[in-house]
Amino acid sequence: MIKVLKAGFYASIQDKGRQGFASIGVPVSGVMDEYSANLANSILNNSLEFAVLEITFGGTQLQFLTDTFICISGGDFSPKINQKSILINARISVSKNDVLSFGKINFGVRCYLAVKEGFQSKKILQSRSFYQNITDDFIIKKNEILPVKKIKAQLKSTNTSVGILKSYFKTEEIKCFKGPEYDLLNDDQKKQLTNLLFTISNDNNRMGYRLNETIKNNLPSILTSAVLPGTVQLTPSGKIIVLMKDCQVTGGYPRVLQLTENSIGILSQKTTHNSLKFTLISI
Repeated sequence: MIKVLKAGFYASIQDKGRQGFASIGVPVSGVMDEYSANLANSILNNSLEFAVLEITFGGTQLQFLTDTFICISGGDFSPKINQKSILINARISVSKNDVLSFGKINFGVRCYLAVKEGFQSKKILQSRSFYQNITDDFIIKKNEILPVKKIKAQLKSTNTSVGILKSYFKTEEIKCFKGPEYDLLNDDQKKQLTNLLFTISNDNNRMGYRLNETIKNNLPSILTSAVLPGTVQLTPSGKIIVLMKDCQVTGGYPRVLQLTENSIGILSQKTTHNSLKFTLISI
């Protein structure tokens, strides 16, 4: 078990999400950055399906009530065990009563805490992912007890870590496919969409990222249609919305682009005022 001493800005248990429930209006949810979550689970030899703790901007403090192994990947928020710095992207042995905390943000927006055998929160609709009105909580809370398995320490912490792919966190390139309504755009709109350097507004979260810049929009309204995480919508005002993992399952704005899964992860590690540029790729 793990006790939450400080919840932090926004932290939630997530796995691969709820696939196949869009017909009853249930969002996919799941980890925002699959690359980083997969890396953390892989380093512990966990299944990639195991639930992790997604921590946004740090500030979280946890006390381990049992022995286990952990790995932290994604953003670097200067993690410490009992006030001693630990490596990210490495297997770390923790003992009963050890306290994990986070400090200075060096890069990234979200980090992922994996524990050996995964977090054991309740499964609802085949997933442990937190989502408001689906699970009891949508974020962890102070004094909450997070269920994990007790693991007898047969291995030690590693003294080395997997190298950080710095380009993953620094790149402005967001690769995407044409969306269903892309071909309704005129040539000027298409050029703007892929030539403009967009910046992220302060309205960005697990549901979606709104961008500051506008594209002249004269497209007709469309019937409410299916959308997915990574769908890029063009609103009547010309503003761009990139839907993320907690997005609704339908929308009425033209779907002009669709991000790759990797691009969703790259975008999830960016925040307000960061820049991005859409790059079209072929199927």
